[in-house]
Amino acid sequence: MKIVVTDGFAVNPGDLTWDFLEKYGDVEVYDKLSDEEAPDKISDADYVFTNRVKIGEAALEKCKNLKYISALGTGYDMIDVKRCRERGIEVCNVPGYSTASVAQHAFTLLLANAFDLEGYRNMVKDGKWTGIPGFRYHEAKFVELEGKTVGVYGCGAIGMRFAKICQAFGMNVLATRRSKTEGYEDGVKFVTPEELISQSDYLSLHCPLTDETRGMVNAEFISKMKDGAVIVNTSRGAVLNEKDVADALISGKLGGLGADVLAKEPADPNNPLLSAPNTVITPHCAWTSKEARLRLLDVLDKNLASFIETGAGINRVF
Repeated sequence: MKIVVTDGFAVNPGDLTWDFLEKYGDVEVYDKLSDEEAPDKISDADYVFTNRVKIGEAALEKCKNLKYISALGTGYDMIDVKRCRERGIEVCNVPGYSTASVAQHAFTLLLANAFDLEGYRNMVKDGKWTGIPGFRYHEAKFVELEGKTVGVYGCGAIGMRFAKICQAFGMNVLATRRSKTEGYEDGVKFVTPEELISQSDYLSLHCPLTDETRGMVNAEFISKMKDGAVIVNTSRGAVLNEKDVADALISGKLGGLGADVLAKEPADPNNPLLSAPNTVITPHCAWTSKEARLRLLDVLDKNLASFIETGAGINRVF
């Protein structure tokens, strides 16, 4: 049996190992294949693992032995699931491995918009805290979070973990999800999307990218938010209309943005958010803690073992 990892560098840049795959067959691991290179490289594979490399019709046409494809993460939009189903190819993903890490990162982005750690650090480095009279602490931002309202838009597993962190800081937490817009769950108050948007000082997005949510955060959406509210986005970049968000940051309607995702990644140098004020943007790294990636590899192992033993992976997507 032959196993190919099409783009393993993101998951394992060298601090982990792919050795667990060797018990299933011969293993070829590529740091990063292009979409054009992939069809030839996986043509004789039985099992394929992909992070962002597309496995579509062109690749599937060349694969005569392919039985199993797994995403190296939760998202599997790069795999043509419909064609795989028609060809009897199992497709699995890895849900839940990074819940704690993504929630922690989302709160870090929120905190970065409430407390300018780098600004205060630079004051000390620049000699502004060495007996200079009349020191002005307001030169950097420091907002107390206790009593502020945070809204969790799309409150699933990650959103709920994020909500718990916010509660520990004394914040009032509101949440909404498609299936729940009223009542309480684990101490979190659920409200309608309209209530969430209008009442939140900080709005954290944890919703999937769908036709409904694509470009959802636009000028009209932002107009319903509190003046000076902050948006945190660790879901998908295309949930934001990036020009409208940048315009709101420039005008001051939005007080800040913390984002780990952009509509196009790696970032387009002309992306208006890169030059907008009061932004903290990180390179889609919320899932990359070593602890999360170790869990990811463990689930990859269990999924493949289950498929070989039973004909079905544990986390099959159809």
